[in-house]
Amino acid sequence: MACSRTCSQILGLSLGTTALFAAAANTVLLFPNWDVTYLLRGLIGRHAMLGSGLWGGGLMVLTAATLISLTGWRYGCFSKSGPCRSMLTALLSSGLAFLGALICFITSGVALKDGPFCMFDVSPFNQTQAWKHGYPFKDLHNRNYLYDHSLWNSVCLEPSKAVIWHVCFFSALLCISLLQILLVAIHFINSFLGLFCSLCEK
Repeated sequence: MACSRTCSQILGLSLGTTALFAAAANTVLLFPNWDVTYLLRGLIGRHAMLGSGLWGGGLMVLTAATLISLTGWRYGCFSKSGPCRSMLTALLSSGLAFLGALICFITSGVALKDGPFCMFDVSPFNQTQAWKHGYPFKDLHNRNYLYDHSLWNSVCLEPSKAVIWHVCFFSALLCISLLQILLVAIHFINSFLGLFCSLCEK
């Protein structure tokens, strides 16, 4: 049981740290090139505005991490928790963290697939000189912008380096949420083993 509690302490701290990183990455996505004017003008993509890194991979995972840490440290109302109560807390915290991380993971994957929201020249598509804000890479069915780096600085006109900004931080969110899912799985296994061991001791 002592080993299980130590593992919960480490997992709680690790999940809490990843939640803060997820929230930070999503916050940065709201300010392309560190410029607040895009947010004020409403020129931020829907994936970043959804804020799944803030409330999903961030707040939901942080709440679960707090519960896991309290259980591991036996703090407050968790100081005299029995094995069944600890397992119930583990299930609730695991479910909450898994849901938040999964939402963040799916949103980040879709964001990388759709590409950045930026101003681009629509003349290659309809032969007229015009610029508009949108998702230019969704119409490039025969080319994948993630692999074709020649498109990164030639399609999006504003903000500058929009593709790099988009790919870097949504890739970070994708990796963070994947790590969170892995940590949740480890926590669930650890909690189950802790319950099994406590019942065997009795």
